[in-house]
Amino acid sequence: MAGGRVDLDGNVIKTMKICMIGAGGFIGSHLCEKLMNETPHTVLAVDVYSDKIKHLLEPADLPWTGRIQFHRINIKNDSRLEGLIKMADLVVNLAAICTPADYNTRPLDTIYSNFIDALPVVKYCSENGKRLIHFSTCEVYGKTVGAFLPEDSPLRQDPAYYVLKEDVSPCIFGSIEKQRWSYACAKQLIERLIYAEGAENGLEFTIVRPFNWIGPRMDFIPGIDGPSEGVPRVLACFSNNLLRHEPLKLVDGGHSQRTFIYIKDAIEAVLLMIENPARANGQIFNVGNPNNEVTVRQLAEMMTQVYSKVSGESPPETPTIDVSSKEFYGEGYDDSDKRIPDMTIINRQLGWNPKTSLWDLLESTLTYQHRTYAEAVKQAMSKTTAN
Repeated sequence: MAGGRVDLDGNVIKTMKICMIGAGGFIGSHLCEKLMNETPHTVLAVDVYSDKIKHLLEPADLPWTGRIQFHRINIKNDSRLEGLIKMADLVVNLAAICTPADYNTRPLDTIYSNFIDALPVVKYCSENGKRLIHFSTCEVYGKTVGAFLPEDSPLRQDPAYYVLKEDVSPCIFGSIEKQRWSYACAKQLIERLIYAEGAENGLEFTIVRPFNWIGPRMDFIPGIDGPSEGVPRVLACFSNNLLRHEPLKLVDGGHSQRTFIYIKDAIEAVLLMIENPARANGQIFNVGNPNNEVTVRQLAEMMTQVYSKVSGESPPETPTIDVSSKEFYGEGYDDSDKRIPDMTIINRQLGWNPKTSLWDLLESTLTYQHRTYAEAVKQAMSKTTAN
């Protein structure tokens, strides 16, 4: 496997030791799988939890045994982190609080997690000459310029006011009391710090801006593999409703528009970044699928149809209900209107484009969720009824 692998410029890919912070999460688990199955690289997997990568760690006779080591570390206060970074050739930082329900209810935790806790990682990489791939968010763009145009303006039809470009688009956030933007502000500031470290101290970095990556093992189903009172992101919220035969809740009518990309497509892009440093260093990459754009209402309708197909169950009589953002997320919520990624830079640098349609990625995800969670949800509902 190692012998014939070359990068996009025809150079032999050197085997790397990768310190992956947040390896036990949704993205980390898929990236670890990709690295174990398709490369000779070694992973120092850093996280507080290992449930989503347990299948990569046990049993002891797996083909990649010895190439992935799990280190149970909370990066807030563990002195072992710098040692692991020193051992690595590359650091991938995925650690974050990234659930919208937390942004305005736990703004301090959100800011600390996404900025303060990331500072030592950037510092250790810069001081020790280690390359860094840092995961940011499409939320750094905030609202589009088009959102501020008059309703009757013909410019509203011009994609230039909506499509988000890494090196051109402004970052527009709501007012300070709209604490929903605590996440985006923290992420933008750590991006600026990383960029400054590169400019002043020579840090080799790549910044990734994910646009709604979805697939198996994403997020949590409340009360099953997460807290009962938790509010996950939109896809997991809708999945939870479908599994429990409840109407899907549309926040403020579900008019916001989003693009969605299959996790396996996105991980292909990340592997290209890992193995093509000459093309990826110093770059900020949008990673999304502009062809999979829908309103949140359309997403709910499509998920209802797909779930009916994969489960064999009839769609609910009342498929959706409208709720206010204040009722659903609490005081201080705000939102962006559209998030459409421009793909020019990643296509130019890495020759990458997403492949999977929205219907196909939803079918894959909901098939997994129905198979994995349906029985657990039934048992949870029967206990609730009995009580």
